[in-house]
Amino acid sequence: MTDTAQTALTKRPIHILSPELQNQIAAGEVVERPASVLKELMENSLDAGATSLTVTIEQGGQGLIDIQDNGWGMTQDEMHLALTRHATSKVADISELNTIRSFGFRGEALPSIASVSRMRITSVPHGEDSGSFVEVDAGRTADSGPAMLREGTRIEIRDLFANVPARLKFLKTPATETRRCQDAFFRLALTRLDVRMKLTVGGRKVYTFSAGQDLAKRLAAAWPPAITDGLMPFAHEQNGYRAHGVTGSPRTAQARADRILFYVNNRPVTDKVLLRAVREAYTGRLLTREYPQAVVFLEVPPEHVDVNVHPAKTEVRFRDERAVFSVIRRAIITALDASAQPHYAEDVSVPDHAGNAPGSSGTASAMDSMDAMPDSFGAASDPSTGAPSSFGASAPAATRPASRSAYEPVSGGSAHAADFDDTRPGFSTYSEFKRMTERENFLDLAPDASRAAAMHEPAVSSNADLYDSVGETAPPIFAAPSSDGSEYLGQLADTYLILRYRDGTLALVDQHAAHERVLYHTFEQAGERGDSQPLAIALELALHPSEGALLDEIWADLSRLGFSLERRSDTLLAVTAIPALLTAARAKDYLRAALSEQAKGITDLWAMLSCKAAVKANQTLARDEALALLEAWRATPGKDYCPHGRPVQVQWGLSDLERLFKRKV
Repeated sequence: MTDTAQTALTKRPIHILSPELQNQIAAGEVVERPASVLKELMENSLDAGATSLTVTIEQGGQGLIDIQDNGWGMTQDEMHLALTRHATSKVADISELNTIRSFGFRGEALPSIASVSRMRITSVPHGEDSGSFVEVDAGRTADSGPAMLREGTRIEIRDLFANVPARLKFLKTPATETRRCQDAFFRLALTRLDVRMKLTVGGRKVYTFSAGQDLAKRLAAAWPPAITDGLMPFAHEQNGYRAHGVTGSPRTAQARADRILFYVNNRPVTDKVLLRAVREAYTGRLLTREYPQAVVFLEVPPEHVDVNVHPAKTEVRFRDERAVFSVIRRAIITALDASAQPHYAEDVSVPDHAGNAPGSSGTASAMDSMDAMPDSFGAASDPSTGAPSSFGASAPAATRPASRSAYEPVSGGSAHAADFDDTRPGFSTYSEFKRMTERENFLDLAPDASRAAAMHEPAVSSNADLYDSVGETAPPIFAAPSSDGSEYLGQLADTYLILRYRDGTLALVDQHAAHERVLYHTFEQAGERGDSQPLAIALELALHPSEGALLDEIWADLSRLGFSLERRSDTLLAVTAIPALLTAARAKDYLRAALSEQAKGITDLWAMLSCKAAVKANQTLARDEALALLEAWRATPGKDYCPHGRPVQVQWGLSDLERLFKRKV
């Protein structure tokens, strides 16, 4: 201890703290912010048997938190007692402390809140015609007397922390505190589907939940359809523990864990064991930094869980953590395995790990197939993939072929049946026309070296067609070794590019991951300049309330990517221009993913856009296309991993192959 510290300390006699100081210290543990107050008061109402609950907040809860319920109510004497520390009706003896089923039991919330605010409690005991009120200012009773109220209890909290200026400094903006209050309200609303609940913020109704709603309907009020439509119910019981709820599709995984909610015996909690169980259930389906959506209700014998761990009752301790972990993990794995459309570790965007569109199984989705025809937006894409076929950056407008539509994606590269002219010399079928047109468009945008190499390579399309027609494989045609000593051997499963290095190493390159890395570097180099293409007819998207709030936060980032947006109403968004690398359908898909909070900032948006525009798995690449992709990838910094952290290339040296074939240990 330093001399300065020693001189600052003086010996004082031991004494009992004043009630006001006790309550303010307790408030520091229980009342962290307005959302904490809202949570404590809502829990009291639910513990009091309320079947209807109305909440109003203003100025982020710092100006007003007003909660009215139709519960049992209190007499005036009980109200005065309730404002005394450690006074409660929820626990009578120590035996009940081991089997608590109520939300609260400490008897600290009301006096703690009253010590840092102006509080008015009005209550009518059940069965009585009249009630009473008590007013408290900074912990001291200011007034009391008879009052009229239809039923139950009403508690009004004003000027929260007004008498504790130091605490006010730690509050965020009113908008942030409002959002936290809404989250607290919503989280408790999921625990009691039998209770009617309403939340009003600044005179605007935010949530109105009717009694008897199912979990899916309540979730749909706060989570966007892109998430709720993919939620899968689960229920599993083992060793006397039961886990049930809903869990999200891996395709809608996001960058934050704020949509993973846990309840133990209907009590909202945060717990590392529970979170680890959920993450383990998604092993192999998500990247390390991705989080699914899940609402998990765990039911355990009351004596197997200690809820008296944290002053705010947000943490618990389990007698058998292994059993808890097992029942939750197994419950979610069962739901994921039963899903008709499995997903494996890949991007935070909608395509799966191989870059396939949702439900595509390597083929075009219904939305993508719409892009194969001229549409009202003037955008076009590859009929088989719905994606542009270019592997490089967008070409400047001045270098685009003059024959292309003004509204066609810069990376264009796709031919359509409507464009086929059977009188054009040299093209006897649409398939032949499509193949050559895509090749021409691709070469227009390929790096110079790749274009030159491709133009000097022999054409093999007719030979490949011949072998395809009889169900055989054409003999491979190898490319000359590249600058890094690798030799391109061919494509495996229309997904992986096979390379052989001078030292005998064999490698597979994931074409989707490689193209993602190339495109991401392009966006990174371009910085905040987003090349865009206008749409002939604006694309309209209906906005969920939660999406509208997020849109305001990422509006500038979307504009930098190349989107031109208009808010036509609170529930309608118009898109008048989209990034040059996207078709209209993929731009819509991209916006839905972004508004589902699958990205945290501009870099995540770049990564998502790269995924949308990149070549997909199960997409056949012509030899010149594969060579152009490989050249662009080799020249890209950080080429070993895609923007989401997956490896782009896997290699086997001679020793690895010898071990695989058991030639050596």
